[in-house]
Amino acid sequence: MNQLFISNMGDGVRDEDLARVFHEWSVPFTGSFTIKNGYAFVECPDEKAAMKAIELLSGKVQLCGKLLEVKHSVPAHQRGRRLQVRNIPPQTHWQVLDSLLSQYGSVENCQQVNADTENAVVNVQFASKNQARLALENLNGFVMDSNTLTVSYIPDVSTPPVSRSPAGVRSPGAHRRPQVGSPVHSPRPREHFKIPLRIQVPTQFIGAIIGKEGATISSITKKTHSKIDIHRKEHAGAVEKQITIHSSLRGCTEACRLIMEIIKKEALDTKFTAEGPLKMLVHNDFIGRLIGKDGHRLKKVEEDTSTKITISPLEDLTYLNPERTITIKGSIEACSQAEEELMSRITELYERDMEALDLQCSLIPGLNLNALGLFTKAAGANRSVSTASPYGTQVGSSFRGSFETVHLFIPAVSVAAIIGKKGQHIKQLAHFSGASIRIAPPESLDSKERRVVINGTPEAQFKAQCRIFSKLKEENIFGPKQEVKLTGHIKVPACAAGHIIGRGGKTIMFLQNISCAEVEVPRDQVPDENGQVIVKITGHFFACQLAQRNIQEILSEVRRQQHYKTRSESQRLIAVKQ
Repeated sequence: MNQLFISNMGDGVRDEDLARVFHEWSVPFTGSFTIKNGYAFVECPDEKAAMKAIELLSGKVQLCGKLLEVKHSVPAHQRGRRLQVRNIPPQTHWQVLDSLLSQYGSVENCQQVNADTENAVVNVQFASKNQARLALENLNGFVMDSNTLTVSYIPDVSTPPVSRSPAGVRSPGAHRRPQVGSPVHSPRPREHFKIPLRIQVPTQFIGAIIGKEGATISSITKKTHSKIDIHRKEHAGAVEKQITIHSSLRGCTEACRLIMEIIKKEALDTKFTAEGPLKMLVHNDFIGRLIGKDGHRLKKVEEDTSTKITISPLEDLTYLNPERTITIKGSIEACSQAEEELMSRITELYERDMEALDLQCSLIPGLNLNALGLFTKAAGANRSVSTASPYGTQVGSSFRGSFETVHLFIPAVSVAAIIGKKGQHIKQLAHFSGASIRIAPPESLDSKERRVVINGTPEAQFKAQCRIFSKLKEENIFGPKQEVKLTGHIKVPACAAGHIIGRGGKTIMFLQNISCAEVEVPRDQVPDENGQVIVKITGHFFACQLAQRNIQEILSEVRRQQHYKTRSESQRLIAVKQ
């Protein structure tokens, strides 16, 4: 991805002219420029240099009376599903960008790229090549908050060039069916993923952490067997800079402790401050489970480590900042111990979520698990994720499916936990699931259940219901050893109820067998004003999800049949009139 394509060149542009422009803007390149008729190619030493050339030169530098256009050189056979979108306004909220991208197809992955500019750069992967091509054609040159977006292909190196064989000659292996047991059919083993530790440190201490010619940071990486990224050029002028540490759990903790010792020593030498807090950056998806019921889990960490821990407010989250700041105050040893306990819990939560999702990955029809926004592709499971977080947040969600409404019944005693303090929890739940969530008033004064109305796409329903089930488990509403089972109602057209039951009840029995949920279509129902009846589903989370998705598949088939029948009848009437 280091070769550049330079177009819109004026007549008479020579190799020396392009080299002079690159030298003037301090853009490194290797070899010489290959000049064709009105365009040229050049190699850059690395991706960072290529990005710098695109940002500084494309559409901004004039040569022989024309503005140069600079972008990645991508051969036709490598133009796949991946695009790079540049010049995104930094204040853009993730929902705005997601809505813009999803107009052209299903976004499987969207990740922010570290760049030397204030504007954001993201790499996007669509579900198909046609969707990527459509997005490229429509978004390239699109004006967003006075910024003109620039979109280009990212080379798909996994796609081999198409080899042309002589007519009638079959190339070796062409159209060969994969054998059973071959890598095509074998399940890919999941990679062991280590969640990196991300911290924030005052900008004035970055030089001391790096050391003369990088000696200090090299010493830390060797001692802890870690890889440390210091994001010096991001957020120019910021009072704090981010550091990402890649290593084992113990290695991250040791590297963090050494960095804190360097900061403390430098602070004493410069008489800056006696001792500063440790600031961790943690994705918001984990925050609620780190805090625990009524904050008990976080309080226990504070008591065990003799520290004071605070978490930044939810309002600080933006598209470019899906992480919350956990501030830990105490001695270096105490902060280090607290950090290790928190990271251990995050790793445990992540692995548990991965196992739960992998278990159901092939079982739930009609649900795009890549659009849930829970996991990163780097995590070894080809999940989509968030931009600034190295291990998961979601810009890659695709909320383009049809909206569904589910009425979920929860114990009345759990309503306060679902709503949260001043409504914070239910607002957060609606924000990150993309669903509309409201709790209906009680049907009577002594009602033991409350109805939660959830409206959203299948992906939004999955995330919202998953979090509600998890919250009830965290709050110990059903007891420590009892599984959380809830009842949900789906309204279906009265004419489709028979399809869900099936002849002799075979369909509904099949639904119960494959989902392990109780599915019931109450007899003698009177359709409501919209001609709909209720289907009751009771079970644990994945059982309910599997039953819901299969019922929606049945409803889709009924709608297709009705549409075909109506269309055929219309065509018959037109033929009669003619």
